[in-house]
Amino acid sequence: MRTLILLSICLGMTAWAVFGQSDPWEVAIAAAQKCYGQGQYREAESRFADAEKLAESFGPFDHRLATTLNNLALLFVRQARYAEAEPLFKRALEIWEKGGESALKDKAATLNNLAALYASQSRYEAAELIYRQCLALREQLLGPEHLDVASTLNNLGELYWEQGKFADAEPLYRRALFIKQKVLGPQDPDLATSLNNLAALYTRQGKYADSESLFKQALTIRQRAFGPEHPDVANSLNNLAALYSLRGRYSEAEPICKLSLNIEEKYLGPNHPAVAVGLNNLADVYLAEKKYDQAEALFRRALAIREKTLGPDHPDVAQSLDNLAGVLIRKNQQVNVDLLYLRALAIRKKVYGPESPSVAVSLNDLGVAYSEERRFAEADAAFSDALNILAKQANPPALVMAKVYTSMSHLYELEGNHKKARKMAEKAQAVRKQEGFPSS
Repeated sequence: MRTLILLSICLGMTAWAVFGQSDPWEVAIAAAQKCYGQGQYREAESRFADAEKLAESFGPFDHRLATTLNNLALLFVRQARYAEAEPLFKRALEIWEKGGESALKDKAATLNNLAALYASQSRYEAAELIYRQCLALREQLLGPEHLDVASTLNNLGELYWEQGKFADAEPLYRRALFIKQKVLGPQDPDLATSLNNLAALYTRQGKYADSESLFKQALTIRQRAFGPEHPDVANSLNNLAALYSLRGRYSEAEPICKLSLNIEEKYLGPNHPAVAVGLNNLADVYLAEKKYDQAEALFRRALAIREKTLGPDHPDVAQSLDNLAGVLIRKNQQVNVDLLYLRALAIRKKVYGPESPSVAVSLNDLGVAYSEERRFAEADAAFSDALNILAKQANPPALVMAKVYTSMSHLYELEGNHKKARKMAEKAQAVRKQEGFPSS
């Protein structure tokens, strides 16, 4: 998981504190961050707005204003309001620049967050450039074996992972893990993040035994640190269950997913965005087990949570729409399934722009729906549009490319054009082999 940084509000003794009163800005920003942590994003935005008004009164280059802007921008990133987040990060950076050496650590944190924003938008070159600026600044300030350096290495590694650049990602993940083990010791819960990242990399490479070992190690560390029922434990359980599901070990995955979901609902409440993730994971297992009614119910509940907490135009809502459409296709309830995919496509175009790889993913899903409905011409057009988008990328995501070729192969099989179907299947396999993915 990519690390985003809420800046600290530990600012020392203020005039308000001298007289035994609470600083209104500190009260507002603390309330905002509490709401953010609880997934109450609308309330958090209101509180951040209050904090921003108070911070503006301190002057245009006050560090409290930069902190507020950075943290409000993080909220916007979580809500996929990227166009609103970017200028806030940039304004915060301008303030940190005025702060001189004393503000360099906070500058690095905001650089990290801006890079994460660009990564979320698939603006990989811009994200890499800024992550490397952040890494260089942190190494200069803190030394090569500081935990903040490890955090940046993790984020840069995840950027490469998302692009399928596993050879570039692995040494960064390993260096981050080494730093954490040296600084924190072998049982610190912060190690679990690096172990999970390395395990996810091994999963993508088909090194399933290595992946399972690391996921279990991360789970054990978190259980020892937090006890058997904690949101971080639930996260590790989810990771392990996802691996088992991928390997077809559904009887092992299902109870782990249920346990994870119970923990999340207990500690975060039934309507937290993290609960929606747990619902989706369990629904995916039900889908693989052909328990379609149970899967549909969970996908619908996850969709409702995300629409309520994140808003109707969030990428996570698009994912839930894809999931719901997928189970309806499996149930042969294909009436208006294409409308779900079209709504997901519209969301991704709005959030990411019309030529994002994420839009290509939506076009592929739409093409699959059209194929199942025997609307072959429309399916072919959707797949062609997806390939055109991918062709325009400097580094097109190989997994998405292979997925589109596979979908086209299925379309041509349905049309009875076996020669073209074989050609597309061979293209998909060639992409997977070239990028080091396991065979499908």
